[in-house]
Amino acid sequence: MNLLYLSRADVENLSIGLPAVIEVVEEGFRLKGLGQTEMPPKTSLHPHDPTTFLNAMPAYVGGDVKAASMKWVGGADDNFKRGLPTISGLLIFNDPLTMLPLAVMDCTWLTMMRTAAANAVAMKFLAPRHVEVVSIIGCGVQGRGNLQAMALQYPSIQEARAYDTNPEVLARYVAEMAAATGLNIVPVASAEAAVRDADIVVTAGYMPPNPIPYIEEAWLKPGAMAAPVDYNVAFKSELCQKVDKLVTDDLGQMNYYRTKGYFEGVPEAWDLGDIVAGKKPGRESDDERTMSMCMGIGIDDAVTSKLIYETARAQGVGVELPL
Repeated sequence: MNLLYLSRADVENLSIGLPAVIEVVEEGFRLKGLGQTEMPPKTSLHPHDPTTFLNAMPAYVGGDVKAASMKWVGGADDNFKRGLPTISGLLIFNDPLTMLPLAVMDCTWLTMMRTAAANAVAMKFLAPRHVEVVSIIGCGVQGRGNLQAMALQYPSIQEARAYDTNPEVLARYVAEMAAATGLNIVPVASAEAAVRDADIVVTAGYMPPNPIPYIEEAWLKPGAMAAPVDYNVAFKSELCQKVDKLVTDDLGQMNYYRTKGYFEGVPEAWDLGDIVAGKKPGRESDDERTMSMCMGIGIDDAVTSKLIYETARAQGVGVELPL
């Protein structure tokens, strides 16, 4: 009747590599496509200000995985003024047989890594076969995780463009991520400069209520992949309507957020799980333009938290707490 508590430092010091996270997240999507998962759309609260949020994200993954979790994650855009992280939260990992909680863990590292892993899975099935130029628009946590994922998957990358509206954030990102990935990271002065002629474009910027998209259809070249992780605040609806394949990590969650002012003018998408499970095709030609809108879902949290829990148990990491 004990549970394991894992702090942020505990989780990060486990040294779980991104390839391991991508592997379990891909299996989660495969099981989702086979109908062996259960996950309602995330439930959100917005205390005192629409720019703040608290999300409850429950999920169960069956098959050979058998993982159940509930993430309680919050965000406040003004936290930087207080010297605090924008995103914070905890995840409860449960035994899917007895329903007892097995662990409570910080979810900062988990959220960054599983989101990057989900995009990596989407890229595996939808990105161009040869990738030389990639772009990151929005140089925060997700901009870092997604660049790490692309550096891992595409040794052919010759140039990684970075753009952020905050020059200080951009300069820090270029310096730190060049050291972390070994890539040639080029800061650019506009979103258009980032997008044109890029093979993959990841947008991970600020997500305001009632967003005004700004990336034009003409900027995305034939054969490129767009990968917004910011609820598509960036790409204009004309572009979304003209891509050859439009995919999301969960249709139910996308439809829920349509009611909140996001995805306006975005047509119905395919579910990434159906592609991973082989029910629908991924990229079929070199000149297809594809788009994957990974919002971050509880299934990714469940499989990643199981990986963290089992690794922590094997390494003897964490603090035992009585229920």
